[in-house]
Formats: sequence, C-alpha cells, structure tokens
Amino acid sequence: MVGIVGYGAHIPRHRIRVEEIAKVWGADAPSYKKGLMLTQKSVPPPDMDAITLAVEATKNALRRAGNINPAEIGAIYIGSESKPYAVKPSGTIVAEAIGATPEIHCADFEFACKAGTEAMFVCLGLVKAGYMKYALGIGADTSQGAPGDALEYSASAGAAAFIMGAENVVAEVIDTYSYMTDTPDFWRREYQFYPQHGGRFTGDSAYFKHSLGCAQGLMKKVGMKPTDFNYVVFHQPNGKFPMRVGKMLGFKKEQIEPGWLTPTLGNTYSGASPIGLTATLDIAKPGDLILMVSYGSGAGSDGFVWKVTDRINEVRDKAVRTRKLLDENLFFIDYGTYAKFRHKIRKND
Repeated sequence: MVGIVGYGAHIPRHRIRVEEIAKVWGADAPSYKKGLMLTQKSVPPPDMDAITLAVEATKNALRRAGNINPAEIGAIYIGSESKPYAVKPSGTIVAEAIGATPEIHCADFEFACKAGTEAMFVCLGLVKAGYMKYALGIGADTSQGAPGDALEYSASAGAAAFIMGAENVVAEVIDTYSYMTDTPDFWRREYQFYPQHGGRFTGDSAYFKHSLGCAQGLMKKVGMKPTDFNYVVFHQPNGKFPMRVGKMLGFKKEQIEPGWLTPTLGNTYSGASPIGLTATLDIAKPGDLILMVSYGSGAGSDGFVWKVTDRINEVRDKAVRTRKLLDENLFFIDYGTYAKFRHKIRKND
C-alpha cells in the first residue's frame, strides 16, 4: 500500500474582499461575485512567500505523519509558479527548516497550476518503486494578478504538503492518470512580473477539455463512475469552474463542496487542488473514495484516485484543519495595504 502518510496546509490570515478591489477600478463587484463565485481571497503579508508557506504546510504534514524522522525523507519536490528565487532551489530551504539531512534529492517543479500535483505524482512513483522510504510533494504559490486585471480578483496564496510512503498510510493511491496538450491559455515570460491569458482559450479549450479528459480517462482506467466516489476535488481558478465541470461529469454538489475553497480563498494556483484535498481528508471517513483532478495551463491535468484508510481518525486532528485556517482569525485589509503587501507600488530606480 502506497499513498499519503501525512498531509497539511497553510493559508495566510490576511484577506481582501472583492468589493475592495472592484471599487478601485470602477468595476462591478456583484458581477465577479456571481460570475466567478468569489467573495474574498487570501493575501500573503510581506514576510511570507511560497517557501515559508511550504514550510508551515510541511510541519502540519509531519505532525499527521506521527512525527516521522525528517532524515528518512528522501526527496522534497515543490511545485510553484511564484518561487522567490529565479535561480536558487526552494526545496533545500524547506529541507533545512524541517531538519532533513543533506542526503536528499530536491527539485523545483513548474507546470502552471499543475506543478503541485506534478510533485505529488513523482513522489508516489519513487516510493512505489522502493527507491526511498518517504518523499515530500508540495504545491505552494503566492500567485500574481496585474492591477485591474480579472486575475486580481482571484490570485491568492496558500500551500499544501503531502508525505508519501508505504507505512501508516492515511490515503492509499489506487491509480493515477494524466492528460495534456499544447494549449496556450495562460503564460508568463521571463522578466515579466504578471502573467497574461488568452481569454478565448481559458474555458472550453483549456480547463474543461483537460479536466474532463483526465477525469473520464481515469474513471475508465479504474472502472469507476461518479456515484462510486464520496468526494471529488478539482482545480479551482474560480468558484464557478469546478462546480460546472463536476456537473458535466455527473457529480453532485455535496461531493464537491468539502474541497471547494475558492469562493473565500481565491485561486492558490499550484496549491489549489492540493489544498482542496487536505480539506476533504479532514472530514473523510475510512473507506471513502476521493477523485482528484488538477489543471495547469499550457495545458494538462493530473488525476488521482485515493482510498481513505482507518488511520485518518488517528491523525486528522494532530494538526490544524484546513477549514479553520480558511475561516478563523482573519484580518481584512484595504486595497492600499494589499498593494503594498504585493509590491504593486514600486519606486523608480
């Protein structure tokens, strides 16, 4: 049995409401709230980046893994499109922070919003092959949206970490599946601070084509249908897309809602579907089946079928639950503070 032995998330406490962004740009806030099903999003303060988010999420994952010895973690892979250094690994910093040994393999992964599940996929493969006892896969982002752009209403921050192993498994991986094409719906070139997006490709040609292709392919591979699953987690660029794709596949709202965080979290990019999985594991019961489908622009989806084990009841409350991070002890800020936090106001050199 190979799968998740420890999981954890971390979300900044600061939030900004959709109305606060809309009033600065003279936009219609209700249209964003209705059209994108967004009310607010998380905002990282100046002392928080993708690495610090990854460290905190990993500490929660270690707590649920029974405080395993970090020296036994053979690899740390971090998926992100907002890593703090253009040329310097993030994984080595996380390794030092958690007390891992220098005898470890680290790499930064990138595939737009699919980078987190990309890291998880490779970690599962290494453990399944017997190459290492534990491997740590992380999705972490402090995502960017240009001032006044539609992305500014959703681009947020958060991280999820998963320790993969073959002992004391919390959620067994039943199977995986990936589906990819060259579809340029979203990109950011070198030296550009904000991404660009090709609007007409974003929906049907990109998100829905790949999410549907991956979910349908995986269900066919494992011989399952939507009614066989207790829960399903999709990538969440906004609140509307995951609900729509779930309906297209035949899933019910109650199967989607536990991992549907975007309306009050925003789009955490590489952390989006992984954080949704942590929230779902927080309430899942032994024997539950979870379908998870990520999406990354460029474009592709990774799919996983997870089966929750009896161990979930022992570990879920050894670390803070994701919904508590999402809903409690929040600080709401105005646009000026948000602009300073996100370095949208810069001095000329």
